[in-house]
Amino acid sequence: MAWSAAARSFQMPAIDVGALRNRLPLAAGVGFVSFAGVNLRRSASASRSTPFASLGISTDSIASIKEAIQTEKAPAALGPYSQAIKANNMLFVSGVLGLIPETGKFVSDSVEDQTEQVLKNMGEILKASGASYSSVVKTTIMLSDLKDFKKVNEIYAKYFPSPAPARSTYQVAALPMDARIEIECIAALQ
Repeated sequence: MAWSAAARSFQMPAIDVGALRNRLPLAAGVGFVSFAGVNLRRSASASRSTPFASLGISTDSIASIKEAIQTEKAPAALGPYSQAIKANNMLFVSGVLGLIPETGKFVSDSVEDQTEQVLKNMGEILKASGASYSSVVKTTIMLSDLKDFKKVNEIYAKYFPSPAPARSTYQVAALPMDARIEIECIAALQ
């Protein structure tokens, strides 16, 4: 087969395209790195770039592996987005606020109470998807005031077992509904 011959000439591992075709519609190709139509392959007199193999998944197949997660035990999304999305054994949880699910109002104005409620809400979304706090691999915390960092850390540490997830924390200009804190996360699913 021509594909196998090409793979051998470029010293690429063999790919069983037939098996892949049965699982997902794929496109495969061999090429050189290029940006905006400019080929980074050097001239024939200079040393050549290493070729690479490329596999792409069609967008039709992505729609079938993407699942929205929704639970009444956490506040509804405030806009055109999902509480969370499951895809490829990963869970992507949208930013969560410290709202009481039944009322849609903040638990209080304090960052401590809002942090506690955010993490409870996040826990309900994780549970609805079959995950838990120990499944979380990355969080992003957005604070209206970075001076609240220490207070948030004390509460946050109670929810995430060791090893704690990777994390980024930012002070932002504003949060929806004038929240004091918002947290999003990514979890690995079994």
